Amino acid sequence: MNRLLTLIKGELQRLTKYNVTMVSMLVAITWFLLLYFIDDLNFFQSMLPFIIMIDASMMAVLYVGAIMFFEKTESTISTMLVTPTTDDELIMSKVIANVIHMLFSSMLIIVVFFFVKDIVVNWPIIILSIIISVAFHSLLGFVFSFHTKDFTSMLLGVMLYSFILVIPSGLYYLNVITGDFWKYALLITPSQAAIEMIAVGLGEAFSYRFFVGLAVLLIYGIFGYIYYIKPKFKAYAVKQSGV
Repeated sequence: MNRLLTLIKGELQRLTKYNVTMVSMLVAITWFLLLYFIDDLNFFQSMLPFIIMIDASMMAVLYVGAIMFFEKTESTISTMLVTPTTDDELIMSKVIANVIHMLFSSMLIIVVFFFVKDIVVNWPIIILSIIISVAFHSLLGFVFSFHTKDFTSMLLGVMLYSFILVIPSGLYYLNVITGDFWKYALLITPSQAAIEMIAVGLGEAFSYRFFVGLAVLLIYGIFGYIYYIKPKFKAYAVKQSGV
């Protein structure tokens, strides 16, 4: 536990060192300015969950990817291999640190609009939703890092992922596309699962879709971590060390 706490502290410091925290705050300000000038309250309440989902998913992927590539250039991983830390601790420290800093930036947007726009917020649910969404997409950031050679190629991979899964979820949520096919097909995707949970945290009524979304993110995250991310991380670390 002490090693994990030390690693989390180091990851948070690294986020600041690489200016990831500053970028996160700038993104939060950008989202705020984008939403603040929306006068139509119904449209605003539709857009807010989508914006929070983007912040808690795509930005989480990019931040983990950025940290992984900075570490690669500084040969940090090869150094960590000769310490007593385990693969679980190395992975989870990055995930937890990313959850902490992403939760802060997302909640900053929500808290401001809670006072400015008087939005309805279910605080326990929105915090839980953001934590689970960021944690899953932080793990997804490892997957992109494992399979790309540099940060630019990872960005292209994330953009492709967005076109295939994220944009359709946003279009469905905003009622641009409709139909039973999209209603059920998208629910098993991480982006739609995240937005369903976040929407309930921002005032929508509970339905089976919230619980399906929760189950989707937990199942994908747990099984993906055990059977793919952890085994691949070991191979990735050894490869980066030059062994």
